[in-house]
Amino acid sequence: MQRKLFGHARALAVVFWLGTAAAQALAGQAPPLNGLPDYPVPAQQRERAQATAQRGVPVSELAAGAPSRYEVRKGDTLWHIAGIYLKKPWNWPDLWGMNLRRIRNPHWIFPGQVLVLTISGGRATLSLQGEGAIPTVRMEPGVQYRALPPSGVPTLDPALLGPFLTRPLLVEPSQLARSPRIVALAPGHVILPPGGLAYVRGNLGGHTRFDVYRPAQALRNPHTHKIIAYESDYVGSLEIVHGPQGPDGVATARALAMAREVMVGDRLIAIPPRQDLNFTPRAPAHAVHGDIISIYDGRQMAGRDSVVAIDLGSADGLRRGDVLAIRKLPRAVIDTTLPNKPAIVLPARHDGLLMVFRTFQHVSFGLVLRARSEVQVPDTVTQP
Repeated sequence: MQRKLFGHARALAVVFWLGTAAAQALAGQAPPLNGLPDYPVPAQQRERAQATAQRGVPVSELAAGAPSRYEVRKGDTLWHIAGIYLKKPWNWPDLWGMNLRRIRNPHWIFPGQVLVLTISGGRATLSLQGEGAIPTVRMEPGVQYRALPPSGVPTLDPALLGPFLTRPLLVEPSQLARSPRIVALAPGHVILPPGGLAYVRGNLGGHTRFDVYRPAQALRNPHTHKIIAYESDYVGSLEIVHGPQGPDGVATARALAMAREVMVGDRLIAIPPRQDLNFTPRAPAHAVHGDIISIYDGRQMAGRDSVVAIDLGSADGLRRGDVLAIRKLPRAVIDTTLPNKPAIVLPARHDGLLMVFRTFQHVSFGLVLRARSEVQVPDTVTQP
């Protein structure tokens, strides 16, 4: 039976296809993606999963209360599922490796699947209950169809990270110095109207579409107070309609979108390519020590699912997906239990986890995955 696709905002697939995909999974074939993203898995993680597939996971590595059965639900993430079964969720390849034969790619996990945990000889394995990688739905006479999900279970909730993957948001001093700038507007205009013209100077680098931003709060190293980056306010987007002309190299641009008023002095940055939401949580490949320098949106404290900036970036070897431990610094307090009330120092402690999801040269964004108490500046980050 030929599969039919329907759709307005998203594709719809005839339910019969689901049974076909399950049969292919049983035969040892990867189910067809039909437009679903086939995200690659780094070789290091795949090798770890293959090793786990052969020997299982030691029971000592299982999380307390790991369930014998778990049905994948809509809204689940790979990180959440890994945290249900493993003490160290960043070792998610172990979770995948427990069922490597049936799940060819860890991103092909769908709501409705039931995971079954088996323990034997001090080691644990995980399998899928039922017929295969995708749930089978029986058809009744007549035409039935259901939505085909755009992807399997994501690594993390896309709603938390999406806005941070499409705009610059952080601008480093070196980038600020070389950014083109708006030098004039049309006569009689103080702010740029929608569709209006602006005049730009600076190296456009061959690009024609730019985001317009305005440097805001300076982010400083908490120890040296040197400026590491600036939080940037996105104010709009421009398209170059005439390249640099005249002895001063002035280009003409037209406003495409307006989030706030665009004015003389605002800076331009080429619209970056959209980054996907495919993350590979892992421990860093080397020792890490840095500081949390800002909590997004000007907040004083952060908790789970908050976004923070740290003073490490790609130049420091940090990569998207690196999981870091959040560490509270030693803290001086007064011991009020003694008559002379001496000052004492409370020891440092590990207080949570964050995952780096976007890197710049010397600064990165991280999502707080776990926090025992409020996260503050300047808590530190280290390898977990």
